[in-house]
Amino acid sequence: EGEESSGAWFRSIQRMVSKALVVLGAQWGDEGKGKIVDVLCKDMDIVARCQGGSNAGHTIKVGSSVYKFHLLPSGLVNPHTMCVIGNGVVVHLPSLFNEVDSMLAPSDGGTPLQVEGRIKVSDRAHIVFDYHQWEDGVREAALGKGAIGTTKRGIGPSLSSKANRTGLRVGDLYNWDYFEAKMRSNLASKEKRFGQKFCYPTYKGAPTGEIDLDQEVKRYKEFAERLKPFVVDSVSYMHESFSSGKKVLIEGANAAMLDIDYGTYPFVTSSSCTIGGCLTGLGINHMDIGDVVGVVKAYTTRVGEGPFLTECVNVESSPFYDKPADGSKAEYHDKLGQHLEKVGHEIGTSTGRTRRCGWLDLVVVKYTARINGYTSLNLTKLDVLTNIPGGVLKVAVAYKHQGKLLCSFPSSLAQLAECEVVYEELPAWTEDISGCKTFDSLPKSAQDYVNMIEKVTATKVSWIGVGPDRDATICK
Repeated sequence: EGEESSGAWFRSIQRMVSKALVVLGAQWGDEGKGKIVDVLCKDMDIVARCQGGSNAGHTIKVGSSVYKFHLLPSGLVNPHTMCVIGNGVVVHLPSLFNEVDSMLAPSDGGTPLQVEGRIKVSDRAHIVFDYHQWEDGVREAALGKGAIGTTKRGIGPSLSSKANRTGLRVGDLYNWDYFEAKMRSNLASKEKRFGQKFCYPTYKGAPTGEIDLDQEVKRYKEFAERLKPFVVDSVSYMHESFSSGKKVLIEGANAAMLDIDYGTYPFVTSSSCTIGGCLTGLGINHMDIGDVVGVVKAYTTRVGEGPFLTECVNVESSPFYDKPADGSKAEYHDKLGQHLEKVGHEIGTSTGRTRRCGWLDLVVVKYTARINGYTSLNLTKLDVLTNIPGGVLKVAVAYKHQGKLLCSFPSSLAQLAECEVVYEELPAWTEDISGCKTFDSLPKSAQDYVNMIEKVTATKVSWIGVGPDRDATICK
């Protein structure tokens, strides 16, 4: 049955592979993009990352082996697929090597992955230094209660260096005199600006204490030597791949509502997580893009601070959460959020932070569909909604502001905080759907839920996740 399901999956994507197939998050991240990428890339020659950094997190389960990806494209699980880290990705080299080592010798005793000759890193990708990660933490601490809730992986400060034209790129490692002088100058400038000595952040193998520049020079010479076999001119590599008929999948990180331009600014990441980031982050053009798959969780989650109108847990620290005045209603919201968190295992792959949980928000999905142009949706974690407390599912279909329906997701967080959510309610189901192989085998209530998503978003749901395993996906 598993092979038949996979075969149906592959047949459904055959028309997509003449150009790059793009997989993007349609909400606030953690939608389950890694699973669909893992299955789709079985038929791909190249899987490419185009933005973000080690703040991303995809978990892939293959039999008893579990692989956690942060910087590396999750296509590495498939032995014939080449993996590209594009120029739009910011790379913390110690984290990259730690991740490579974890694939070669998984800590859980899982099957090692073949890595040699399969990873390409753009010579134009900017480097995240330890001082960027330390700066990230200093900036967050200074914001106090107004903190963004970043992963403190140095993504924002690294991209700030890029925009300020003080950054260093992977290719600069091989112009050593320039690299060393610029690294020393950058750290001195930051320590002067912040009025403190910078220290090493915490990660596996990190030195301790204040950042020692002489030690950094030695470390980065070693990093440059180890990285050299991975480095390519990614623009030429990608264009030659398209010209030779290679099948390419672009793996988005984070998600549209965390996009620096279109997300809930300033509670966003620092890169372009929407379709435009695929072009600028790989050096390809719009003619290279084929179908775009939006990945949508069957409910909504987000990590960190920021607005979340359909949130169901009483988060006292969130000024955007409208705590029910009715005590019994507040208790119900807590039970619902706890169900989603526990049954859905909503813990961040990169940060280990518990995700905030709530009802599916189709206002968000419609908004990101306008930006990204989804040709189909992959609905994930539908099984988590089985036996939902209260027996009723609510879906946000519109926002009202001062009694008027809004035509789109507002840019103003002040306006957003004043919005009323318009919900539609559907009956829930109690049947176990984890063994369902076809759409018709789902309970009617589950079918109605999927059909409503298609109707409201005007986009076909092509795949439905009913469990964590590779084959627990219905091809609709």
